[in-house]
Amino acid sequence: MGELALAALKEMGPPHPHLLVPIPLTKGRLKERGFNQSLLIARHLSRRTGIPLLPLLVKVRETPSQTSLGPRDRRNNLKGAFALRDPFPLDSKSVLVVDDVFTTGATLSEAARTLLRAGASEVMALTLARSLP
Repeated sequence: MGELALAALKEMGPPHPHLLVPIPLTKGRLKERGFNQSLLIARHLSRRTGIPLLPLLVKVRETPSQTSLGPRDRRNNLKGAFALRDPFPLDSKSVLVVDDVFTTGATLSEAARTLLRAGASEVMALTLARSLP
């Protein structure tokens, strides 16, 4: 999957982002699954491209699984769910948010909103799969 992500990043073309930021899982979900697939994909991209990986986002509250929710409920479910792990100077930095699956875009939109509020100049997204809502 990492090579697929690398090919997608190359297709995006220059300029490449300054930072890679994976979508975080809640502590409960991480414990249940044992790994964060978005972090693994972002780690591979960072190693292959030299773009720094910074897990800046943290999920500040547990949210119900998105899989059974419609588009409107997904957006409402994630409002305010992300915060910065630590203060980090994002001024004038472009950020590529990495996630595994894109369905409605609610997760990526909320993550982007958090990063833009923190000063990022641009937020892009890379996902490996598209699921229909």
